Amino acid sequence: MTYPDILVSLQLALHIILSCILSFTVAQNPVDTYAPTVNVNCPDTPNSLVRTFTSQTQVLNTSETDYIASRESYIISNAWSDWLGNASDIGYNLGGKFPRIGIAIGGEGYRTAQYGAAVLSGLDWRNTTAREVGTGGLLQVASYLSASSGGSWLLGSLLMNDWPSINELVYGNGENLSSWMVDLDLIVPSSPSVSDGNNQEYWGSILASVESKANNGLPTSATDLWGRMISYHFLNETTRGTFYTNQTGHGAGQLWSQMSLLPNFQNYTMPFPIVATDSRKAGSGITTNVPLNSTVYEITPFEFGSWDPSLSAMLQLKFAGTYLTNGLPANPSACVAGFDQASFVMGTSSSFFNAVLNVTDGNFGFDTSDGDEQGMSFIFNQLLSHTPSNVINAANWPNPFKGVNPGTFQDSSADQLELLDGGSNYEKVPLSSLLVKARGLDVVVVVDGSADDQNHWPNGTSLLTTFERISSVLSSSHQPMPPIPGTAAQFVSTGFNMRPTFFGCNLTQGQPDYPIIIYLPNAPPFDGSDPPTNTHDTQFSYTSKFTAVFINQAFGNTLGGFKPNTTSSDSNWGRCLQCAAIDRAVTPRSDICSRCFARYCYDPNNLPSSSELPGRRFIFVDPDPSGLQKVVQWLEGHKIVAIIVGIAGIVCFM
Repeated sequence: MTYPDILVSLQLALHIILSCILSFTVAQNPVDTYAPTVNVNCPDTPNSLVRTFTSQTQVLNTSETDYIASRESYIISNAWSDWLGNASDIGYNLGGKFPRIGIAIGGEGYRTAQYGAAVLSGLDWRNTTAREVGTGGLLQVASYLSASSGGSWLLGSLLMNDWPSINELVYGNGENLSSWMVDLDLIVPSSPSVSDGNNQEYWGSILASVESKANNGLPTSATDLWGRMISYHFLNETTRGTFYTNQTGHGAGQLWSQMSLLPNFQNYTMPFPIVATDSRKAGSGITTNVPLNSTVYEITPFEFGSWDPSLSAMLQLKFAGTYLTNGLPANPSACVAGFDQASFVMGTSSSFFNAVLNVTDGNFGFDTSDGDEQGMSFIFNQLLSHTPSNVINAANWPNPFKGVNPGTFQDSSADQLELLDGGSNYEKVPLSSLLVKARGLDVVVVVDGSADDQNHWPNGTSLLTTFERISSVLSSSHQPMPPIPGTAAQFVSTGFNMRPTFFGCNLTQGQPDYPIIIYLPNAPPFDGSDPPTNTHDTQFSYTSKFTAVFINQAFGNTLGGFKPNTTSSDSNWGRCLQCAAIDRAVTPRSDICSRCFARYCYDPNNLPSSSELPGRRFIFVDPDPSGLQKVVQWLEGHKIVAIIVGIAGIVCFM
């Protein structure tokens, strides 16, 4: 038998095995709670499904308004007192008026999920070290938390686990939280081998979930596979003991619209969550970054839609998946429920398959040495054989806005929306969602873990994109951006991409009312240590040691600020962060805050230099290289080709 013959036999055998696993999964241990329910009765007043508005008449959903009002009344006012005391340490006498704050976490896979986790831990009052430094507390006074792509994995994990501390979430608590499972590869968790039995069980369960959705008449794509993979690693129904079993649904059935039932949502403990996702014009087949005028959508616990002036419409989230025309269903029982699976929301916001999937040959461009390319190609081909789809490289959402704003909305005539990774237009941090005029934010914290340069560090591209998009597309519907450097090269030459910076510090009469932006970029350690946090977007596994080193380093940067011309942290950074957070509610500015702002604020007339940040190392160094060595050793020791072929004939009869 020639090698090509063996390869064909192997592929056929694996197909048989996975088909057997899939059949057994559906018959014996269904994970089909991923399937939406169809033919649901629509609301008695069907025109309440979609609300439309203009940039001039935009208002928040009443449930969002009530949540923000309750959180600010019952939680945030006390949290300010906890964080600042009477504010005498920063030169103020704390009053009863506080700024409205939002936090935006950008995304690109595991890297930004971990970077965002480290930063949030550094801003969390529950973290004793952060509290003592003075940075811990900002999270508790935030009204909003937006995220996209890998940032949505962090956000979804926090929310669906009912808002634990980052340490509990990532490392487990020995009780109801088992830990993130980022040491298990997202695609090939058991080993690099496609024929590995555990991998086959994992994929079989995932395919069973997705097939159950397709069987109910809903469109599927690679995004459904992706979201289900994410749920195994970040949601709360999977332990190491159950990872390759169907003892639970592994997050299937957990709905974004049911988040309001969680205790810490009902008591307003968590900031109001928003997930952002981009889109391409339906049928365009765009495989590059999308233009700035492509519609950007958001998903909250209550609504799905867009504030972009071209659409300006929102759907009740619990009826996502329903085909509507001019806001109306085909008949009173044509609604869909359960489409808003948490895993699908997280998968949608990180659906980058338009950029990586070659629809001609089915290749993803992932690493072949660790099995990710082979594994993703295998399960994707299985998906196509079970549930064919016209659009395979985007997240398919039935269009609830068909017929809305036909003169301006790009998909007004489309039956289906094609949603993409939230950074597909280069706005990798979902800042625009927090600049919606109706939300009225005073301060926005930008957590930027982008990989913009050759060493995978941010260079300000996301902020620059937001600035351009606000100016050219969203000027009527969103708050303006404060002044920022004009190019990525200027972000780098000034060093703003390597340390915390405040933008928009000095509002003057007659200027647009923009918020202060607190910019926290992923950056090399200020003490000159080797950097572990600038990893590639498609690194799909991190050893436990790697994750610990990664989060500890990013946590240290969050607590450290910077001291010009040194490799030391700033002992006053916690107070300076407090100054920026409270600034819009106090006047005049205190002496200590004025000194903080002189160091941390962007002043276009007095630009710093990156040379003031000496000793930084930029080239990534793996903190746990033994993890890679184990993969190499496994590959060398497992030359499996034909043995599985003999097994295939008996698997279905065991």
